[in-house]
Amino acid sequence: MTRVAVVGGGLAGLAAALSCADAGADVVLLESRPRLGGATWSFTRQGRSYDNGQHVFLRCCTAYRSFLDRLGVDGHVHLQPRLDIPVLAGGGREGGRCRLRRTPGLPAPLHLAPSLARYRHVPLGQRVRMLPAVLALRSVDPRAAAADEETFGHWLAAHGQGERAVTALWDLITLPTVNLPAAEASLAMAAKVFRTGLLERSDAADLGWSDVPLGELHGDAAARALSDLGAEVRLRHAVAAVAPKANGITVHLASGKAIDADVVILAVPHDAVAALVPPGTVAHQDDLVDLGTSPIVNVSVVFDRTVTDDAVFAVIDSPLQWVFDHTGASGTDRGQVLVVSLSAATAELGRPSAELVSEAVGELRRLLPPAAHAEVVDAVVSRQRAATLRAAPRSGRLRPGPATSHPRIFLAGAWTDTGWPATMEGAVRSGTTAAAGALGAAGVSVRAPEEVSA
Repeated sequence: MTRVAVVGGGLAGLAAALSCADAGADVVLLESRPRLGGATWSFTRQGRSYDNGQHVFLRCCTAYRSFLDRLGVDGHVHLQPRLDIPVLAGGGREGGRCRLRRTPGLPAPLHLAPSLARYRHVPLGQRVRMLPAVLALRSVDPRAAAADEETFGHWLAAHGQGERAVTALWDLITLPTVNLPAAEASLAMAAKVFRTGLLERSDAADLGWSDVPLGELHGDAAARALSDLGAEVRLRHAVAAVAPKANGITVHLASGKAIDADVVILAVPHDAVAALVPPGTVAHQDDLVDLGTSPIVNVSVVFDRTVTDDAVFAVIDSPLQWVFDHTGASGTDRGQVLVVSLSAATAELGRPSAELVSEAVGELRRLLPPAAHAEVVDAVVSRQRAATLRAAPRSGRLRPGPATSHPRIFLAGAWTDTGWPATMEGAVRSGTTAAAGALGAAGVSVRAPEEVSA
């Protein structure tokens, strides 16, 4: 039986381990932390469950949705029947509340036309100029080297998009998906988001999120599935290095012990790879640190009563960006838990938690009238300092594929060359792709995983 060692228990590692175990391999998964799930984990405070950050997916995230289906937890997520996002304006601007929603029956990209026509957050003249830009974006190849050299902001300006259109619409989508504003984001990654999510299928951008704690949805469910298949999961097992040997790989643990395997899949952060493998194993190995990171900060606010009926809404002209109702997933039976998600939050990383909470509460009270007199029962700030890679221009050329120069060492992770930004979808895709390569190298025939239909 083929022995596969998977290093890293995030979504990429879990998807890789599960794919290998499903194919009949003898799998050992090594995770340095005391839990599975990687960047998607949960914690408890005062009887409520919080996630380390708000993670969402789209209907077009077919690999991730198939992963949930394989784990048997697809019934624990909510997927909008159609894209429908309220957008609130802060800063005292007129326009109040608008909605970005798709119109059923209309093909992409016309499915958004009626909504954009009424989108008062952008002046009419700039709204008119959006259509030529949308049509031009459909022709941008995210895989083209030229697209990896240019910022999305530069491209938008060259296609007649004014500052207001960028801040009130384009960045509304770019920030949470690429984790950078348009001015800093790679055109290649932004084009991937808009083409796949909004311009190719009318239902692709329907938004989904977990109805239960993420630790339960991913880590706990994956642990059960791997156990059922006879796979071995070792928590608190840090790996120091992987060393090729005749017809296999030796995985050296930080404890001094070692594990022999036929193949290894490294599902670790990009800045950890170089220290684990021999020099020259990974393309651009010495430059992977240049991929950088981009942070996400979340502020969870617990009110003593319900202050909004919206499950999710976006905010412009405000320190807030996106807000999610986390009440059900938190397990609370009183009041309402709202999570403020701040992408590309470099400035927020160094600010005191009390200051972030005060700002978030003040904005929520101003935007949501019922919150004006609601009491704040609790508030929690979580910081993901290295939430994603920094998908800036020229980052694409540094992202390696699953194969390395050694035929028995493979890579997985949302930071690898999946064709997607660093998302849950990209992580799962990388894991299943690496698993197919690893098993193929060991002589095990593998069928491509079936994905749920979009």
